[in-house]
Amino acid sequence: MPLFRQAEVRQEREREGTKRKSHQYECDEEDEDEPSSLRRLCVFSLAENMKDVWTQDYANNYMDQYFFRYVMGPFSLLPGDLIEELLCVLSQRKLLSRAALHLLLLPQLHTLSLSQSGNLVTANLCSLITVRCQFLKCLDLSGAQNVSSATLCSLLSDLSCLHSLSLAGTLCDRAAIATVARRCSLLQHLDVSRCLHLPPAALLPLALQGPKRLASLLALDIGLGEHEDDGPASAAFLLLGVSGLQRLAIEGLGHACAIIQNRDFAVTDGFTAREGVPCLGELWDARVQEKEVREDEEDRFTLEEKMDRSLSLDEGRRTDAPRGRFKLRLREVHGLTLDSLDAVSNVCPDVHSVSLNCHDDDDDDDEGSSQSICLTRGLTRWSGQLHFLSLQFSGPLSELVPPLQVSGSCLLSLTLEGLQADGNLPLIALLRACPKLASLTLHIDPPRSNQEEDNDDDDEDVEDWDLPCLPHLRTLTLMFSLEESRLKPVLCWTSLKGVLWSLLRGSVQLHTLSLIATPCRLDPVFRLVLDRHAEPLRRLRRVSLQRSDVTMETATRLVDSCRRLISLDVSSCWSLTRSNVTKLQSRARRRRRQLHITWT
Repeated sequence: MPLFRQAEVRQEREREGTKRKSHQYECDEEDEDEPSSLRRLCVFSLAENMKDVWTQDYANNYMDQYFFRYVMGPFSLLPGDLIEELLCVLSQRKLLSRAALHLLLLPQLHTLSLSQSGNLVTANLCSLITVRCQFLKCLDLSGAQNVSSATLCSLLSDLSCLHSLSLAGTLCDRAAIATVARRCSLLQHLDVSRCLHLPPAALLPLALQGPKRLASLLALDIGLGEHEDDGPASAAFLLLGVSGLQRLAIEGLGHACAIIQNRDFAVTDGFTAREGVPCLGELWDARVQEKEVREDEEDRFTLEEKMDRSLSLDEGRRTDAPRGRFKLRLREVHGLTLDSLDAVSNVCPDVHSVSLNCHDDDDDDDEGSSQSICLTRGLTRWSGQLHFLSLQFSGPLSELVPPLQVSGSCLLSLTLEGLQADGNLPLIALLRACPKLASLTLHIDPPRSNQEEDNDDDDEDVEDWDLPCLPHLRTLTLMFSLEESRLKPVLCWTSLKGVLWSLLRGSVQLHTLSLIATPCRLDPVFRLVLDRHAEPLRRLRRVSLQRSDVTMETATRLVDSCRRLISLDVSSCWSLTRSNVTKLQSRARRRRRQLHITWT
């Protein structure tokens, strides 16, 4: 294997192909184990033989002996998009090694994700990335705990072409953010969530001298207790200082919107003075002036109209300008609380993705209904435009039906946590309110009282049930809470069988199904679907039935009917034995199926 320095990097040859395919191979679940083309089949072959063939000579003779600025062969002539695809497959299959990375870190690489291989990210590897991959546009180092802040600063100083950067869960601190603000002028997306050494105030350089194109910033769960109250002030500073921000996740975002809506900038004067940055009033004036200039360029006004607008602007700065006139460009907001929902909906009218925590410390009896009313009022302003909604809501499911009826018509993804099940009718109403869902996730407490039907196995009139279905659904997760000390869930919601049957028989696009600790028997559900509507389940790729009542008969039928199934999790399913699982695995092997079965 010849190894030597390379004089220059050939970049132009694959520029068009890379532009078209820069994100095509970011771990597509549909193609993970099924080659859809000869090219994909060749990539799978490369991945499977990486250790024994392609990296063996380098690992044995070169890897720890020398430091090569460039490595010529065996992959140096491959186009960048093919290398990215190979790296993605290696990561998915847990086959990525240090030697493979050394051979695949090449100048034509534009996207590098090491989020699933954080243990491989070291200071030496960062040095290799610096010298070999100076044209990187997307870099993901999420979870890399082995590299210091100084190493991150050295790495980022030389990656001036970055458009997307994820440092979530790393040792990123003030110095790293300052380096990003100075050196990564083209950055559009930054994720620093779960960086415990990064206080909220450290993000301010992004608004002062940071990248002008920054549109997405994720910074949830940052800081380690120091200046915990800085979240709202930092968020307000970012909202006013980064004019192109469309996606923001940070603690105190709702409070920051209230500060902007009420022009209550004085409450942040102590914060801005301590950090040595301009006060929010100055940022507000600059932002409003920028808005006025942009509007004047778009529209032609008479002299009288321009004078009127100027007078109203001056009045608005000095007194209390009409609320609702100023708006932010945010389209995705995360980390909201219920008490700030009105303010966010007032200053962010274009939002289509919301993550909201409705939990309250009060334990009043009217808390649930009050939450429902506030939530309905707040979501009404985004009616017909919300696509993604995530709620933490402590209350009965029926309390969420009114909010979803006003906001669910266009929802593509819905996640609800902390709910208390109170029968079929609220669940059916929820499904009817959200007919376009592609992803549904419910973390829910089972009913507190038994909700049974007389004939659990009577399927004669099942076709006459007037139940909703979700034809676009691709991912369904129903996770019922269960105490760790209990081995089995109480089967207190046997009538849930009908709703599950309706969902499964109508979701023809379903590829991921998780039914965890289900409070009803699953055998009748799958028997109904497989006997009468087997087509939907034939697209299933991943099924998890942990801690649920399912027998060997149903598991066998799933393995036989779902030909695309690659993962079946039957952990803690008490009706299945090790012998059953062994027979299922043998059955899959006889059919030449790559099926991974989990059982404990």
